[in-house]
Amino acid sequence: MLDPPRTGAGKAVAGALTRLAPAQIVYVACDPVAFARDTAYLAEGGYRLDALRAFDLFPHTHHLESVGRFVKD
Repeated sequence: MLDPPRTGAGKAVAGALTRLAPAQIVYVACDPVAFARDTAYLAEGGYRLDALRAFDLFPHTHHLESVGRFVKD
């Protein structure tokens, strides 16, 4: 389970996770741009986005929480 700050996990954290090679990674994100960037980092490490859900936890704002599941290819 990964729930990074708004800035995302970043390349170093994504790299460390992929080296640990868990069967799946569940990523909770509050910024879609950071999530997209980290998705690319995880893909470089051999993971693919298997599922994605968005939740409007802050009605009447532009903030959305996303939960993605990444699986090892």
